[in-house]
Amino acid sequence: MTGLVVVGASLAGLRAVERARKAGYDGSITLIGAEEHLPYDRPPLSKAYLLGESVPDPRFRTEDQLSELDVELVLGTPATGLDTDSREVIAGRRVAYDALVIATGARARTLPGSEQLSGLHVLRTLDDAKELRAALDSAPQHVVVVGAGFIGSEVASAARARGLAVTVVEAAQYPLTRSLGSELGVACSLLHERHGTRLRTGVGVAGLEGNGSVEKVQLTDGTVLEADLVVVGIGASPVVDWLEGSGVAVHDGVVCDETLASSVAGVYAAGDVACWRNPLFGRAMRLEHWTSAAEQGAIAASNALDPGQARSYSTVPYFWSDWYGTRIQFVGVPGSDEHRVVAGSAEDGELVALYREGDRLVGALVLDQPSSTMKYRGLINRRTSWAEALEFARARHGGASL
Repeated sequence: MTGLVVVGASLAGLRAVERARKAGYDGSITLIGAEEHLPYDRPPLSKAYLLGESVPDPRFRTEDQLSELDVELVLGTPATGLDTDSREVIAGRRVAYDALVIATGARARTLPGSEQLSGLHVLRTLDDAKELRAALDSAPQHVVVVGAGFIGSEVASAARARGLAVTVVEAAQYPLTRSLGSELGVACSLLHERHGTRLRTGVGVAGLEGNGSVEKVQLTDGTVLEADLVVVGIGASPVVDWLEGSGVAVHDGVVCDETLASSVAGVYAAGDVACWRNPLFGRAMRLEHWTSAAEQGAIAASNALDPGQARSYSTVPYFWSDWYGTRIQFVGVPGSDEHRVVAGSAEDGELVALYREGDRLVGALVLDQPSSTMKYRGLINRRTSWAEALEFARARHGGASL
């Protein structure tokens, strides 16, 4: 094998390069990235950085450190096509590969018609974060955040910490209802309200007004909000458009099996762009989480370089978010059959909630009780029964009614 190509200078892409070298691979490695930046850490960009705090260099490795891995960097050049017959990635030029790892991540969704107005922001990249921080530094009078998910709520939290007036617009009745359930969505609503954020739920954005820059946001119920800064946090879409015509199957990302192999020989995927079958839960998943991106990048590279010894990848999803000084952590998946609060309450601002699917514990939400998070992650990984999970919760948190 003479060439490993990794498309996506992301966390997953970097871990793929690192694993290849650690495993003793001495062939050529090319890392292609759409951004001009070296691979960098994203979570701090929506947290301390937006607060105006000084943060460490977000790059995982300097250029000198990357040179030690003997990797050719092709940055600031997005991949525009993939020729799987000739095994070449098209990225300004044709780059031949024997094994390919796709780690192109996802791009932030935007509002229709927003391209013509300044004052609108998304938060996905380092450049996005720099622009948004500068906008917050200018002390806007009316900040409107569209979407009460994790990114939108982190932005709202940072803006409130700066003393800015903030309105969050959410189409669902409660934040994160689809992910966490309505009762736990209430807990997220209370976090916003307690910190002076105005929350408008059950309503969408009908349009934007402004002469060159945004001035107002029209809602679907006829309300018009004053706005000189709008942040759109309505999710992200996997970057797969460049794969059109390649034969690589895509559906909510690159469709992969349990080993992260795509539908085309020699092509694997990792990180936010990979929709793979997680054997622990027996279903397809696409995760936009730091931990899984790091793990997938390493395993995808190992499997791409030695497909005969390919290992399956399973994980208990884990993510966290910081709102108004409260840490929200979630492990597993939000089971559809039942969720039960086993400690604290929405009103307390501290709680632990468990999720059931069939007779099995499949998820846990933890608000400001961080010592519990990994305990429940371990139970989910061991396929613990619901009865056993409730018994564990009773012993850990108390409560005879469990």
